[in-house]
Amino acid sequence: MKKEGPLARRMTPRSLEEFVGQEHLVGPGKPLRRMVEQDALASMIFYGPPGTGKTALARIIAARTKAVFVRLNAVTATVKEVRSILEEARKYRLSLNKKTILFIDEIHRFNKAQQDVLLPPVEEGLVYFVGATTENPYFSIISPLLSRALLFTFEPLPLAALETIIRRALTDESRGLGSHRLRLAEEGMAYLAALSAGDARIALNILELAVFNALQAEDALAGSTLTTAHLQAVSQEKSLKYDRDGDYHYDIISAFIKSIRGSDPDAALYWLARMLEAGEDPLYIARRLLISASEDIGNADPAALPLAVAAATAVHQLGLPEGRIPLAQATAYLACAPKSNAAYLAINRAQAEVRTSLDQRVPAHLRDASYPGAKKMGHGKGYLYPHDYPGHFILQRYLPENIAQKVFYEPTDQGGEKRLQKRLQRWRSFFDEKG
Repeated sequence: MKKEGPLARRMTPRSLEEFVGQEHLVGPGKPLRRMVEQDALASMIFYGPPGTGKTALARIIAARTKAVFVRLNAVTATVKEVRSILEEARKYRLSLNKKTILFIDEIHRFNKAQQDVLLPPVEEGLVYFVGATTENPYFSIISPLLSRALLFTFEPLPLAALETIIRRALTDESRGLGSHRLRLAEEGMAYLAALSAGDARIALNILELAVFNALQAEDALAGSTLTTAHLQAVSQEKSLKYDRDGDYHYDIISAFIKSIRGSDPDAALYWLARMLEAGEDPLYIARRLLISASEDIGNADPAALPLAVAAATAVHQLGLPEGRIPLAQATAYLACAPKSNAAYLAINRAQAEVRTSLDQRVPAHLRDASYPGAKKMGHGKGYLYPHDYPGHFILQRYLPENIAQKVFYEPTDQGGEKRLQKRLQRWRSFFDEKG
């Protein structure tokens, strides 16, 4: 008899014992596992990449619970449909004293108005809402709904978990591919697990297609070994998880910048390669390098910013693929450069002072005296022109009087900034001596 549905659907775990991965959520003694085992219902949001078990766990909850289970997909569901389900849920509670679990897959597809509809019934306890999403819920789900649900984060499946799922599919005769008596070579197992990038659905889809393709091509394959070549014949290159408008975009650019800040050129170049391979806009990467050159390096290496500017210009002129080379050059240089965030901290302090202090008038000796009548008003009176003095420096106040002692820029002892530190210490000491 031909098995119904794709392999990934047929192999969906039916119990916690069959569920593989997410040990931090459903391992022995973990809160979510206890909730499922004890039928202790609560509204929940399952957040994580595709193929990591979100929908499967929702089905397991449905199988164990005494509540009515209703599943919707936010791509096709309407507010009218949701309201109809809520009305049915009210009838179940009043007539049968039964609660309802409303599972909404891809909940991030619901707009604010659609999500608002769920608030009263969730607040009332009429339904237990379980939402699955691949998008960061703090960006895609309204705060009132988020505050009424427990958030559980699903991680990409590790290689060991993927291998367990693959082996189970190969040996299960009732739901899987066990009737073909196939084994998968170890190198093929490693290849398929790595190719799947933590997504069980991808692994099972490739496996099913590889088996079908191999059986069609080789009558004698049954009972023999499935090889890496069989998998490569039906699979594309590894799919990099990356969304230019979603979490992977922000997480990887964050890892990129933090690797530069942490002076690890190898890691920085790896994350750069991830972005380039996934199709990120190279000019976006160049702009982030410009920020890093000033925020994380600054005057510790004044050459960092001009190099980043040159790289951005080169990328604009060259495009890809050649533009990756100046991006790599700038990335490596910035990662290896001495680090200082003194300029970044200085402007933060100065802006904080401006926001919190009274509006300060410009001291009279610093005011513009270039127009007729300015000097009659005392503008520029008493100003000392530094170039007329030894060392091009003369003791003079430039801040408003009541904040004259404020210090915003504090150079570090890193790279070229060490020279600035010594120079400033000497100049500031003159003010300290004068009091």
